[in-house]
Amino acid sequence: MSFLELEKVEKTYPNGTRAVKGVDLAIEEGQFIVLLGPSGCGKTTTLRMIAGLELATGGAIRLAGRDVTHLKPSERDVGFVFQFYALYPHLSVGENIGFPLEASGVPRDEREAMVREVARELGLAPLLSRRPRELSGGDQQRVALARAMVRKPAAWLMDEPLGTLDSDRRLEMCEFVRARQLASKVTTVYVTHDQEEAMRLADRIVVMSDGMILQDAPPLEVYDEPATLFVARFVGSPGMNLVEGEVREHANGPRFHPKGAELALAAPRGARSGPATLGVRAEFVRAESARAAPAAPAASWRGKVVVDEYLGSSRSLHVDTPLGRVVARGHADSASALGEEVALELGLAHVRLFDPANGRRLA
Repeated sequence: MSFLELEKVEKTYPNGTRAVKGVDLAIEEGQFIVLLGPSGCGKTTTLRMIAGLELATGGAIRLAGRDVTHLKPSERDVGFVFQFYALYPHLSVGENIGFPLEASGVPRDEREAMVREVARELGLAPLLSRRPRELSGGDQQRVALARAMVRKPAAWLMDEPLGTLDSDRRLEMCEFVRARQLASKVTTVYVTHDQEEAMRLADRIVVMSDGMILQDAPPLEVYDEPATLFVARFVGSPGMNLVEGEVREHANGPRFHPKGAELALAAPRGARSGPATLGVRAEFVRAESARAAPAAPAASWRGKVVVDEYLGSSRSLHVDTPLGRVVARGHADSASALGEEVALELGLAHVRLFDPANGRRLA
């Protein structure tokens, strides 16, 4: 039995809206799991049901060997931080952080030492005597984070806890959250729509859409081996380049034929004949000046650079081709010019195929 289990968990509201649809999820003790998806996908509702702030309308939730499906939040032994921090306005920062310890009966000296430690790690030590109204929104968010992480419950539950922080502070807090979680080995479920946060923090990323789990895998697998077209589009910035076409058998193996182009690309081994959508990440598309490229057979995979994005360490070229818009990413010093015609070459080892009818991976 896993440490935290969701078995066919459902959430249907009185108006008939199904926010979560039969979610199955098994989390081992000490893992850091990130629920990733767009607004309205069901990730926060799922987290709130684990916390007990929403009751599941179907299925079961088990934590540390107990069925907690219908228990109150205070009976579940979880610490949680939500996007909209809720601090006690009449208590100081130190008293807010120490509140769950006091409620648990931790002796005063021990409690104060624990508060000082987490406050120091989060840069809150100079603020311990202040009231929440005297803090910025980002500082209040850090206090809420400290209050959850000052103790070791069965699980930490976090919903967009870094959403109000600027980029530098967010990176710093990501490092703190992950380091403290690794040191304490507290099982953690973290909700975000920020892919960089998810990739940086997670042992496993659970991608959700329309109340369902579409993929549950380590970050590298989610990025390199997306299970569905949705995951391919959603994960990555930009998402995968996608090209419609079909796979046909040839004497030398299956080949992918894009719609509207006299071009055949080697298809991944095991690909079957039929309609397919080809996917490839921008970093595996190489753009070369058409003047330096052979006239054939690459001519049908040519296009014009319509956007040239300089990203510091890399450069992204958005190329209009007969097959649609394709993004190629290369070194920042790669030669290119807005409006220039380029030839595109795909890294065939990194090509993925999807079923356009159901969106699932084919190869």
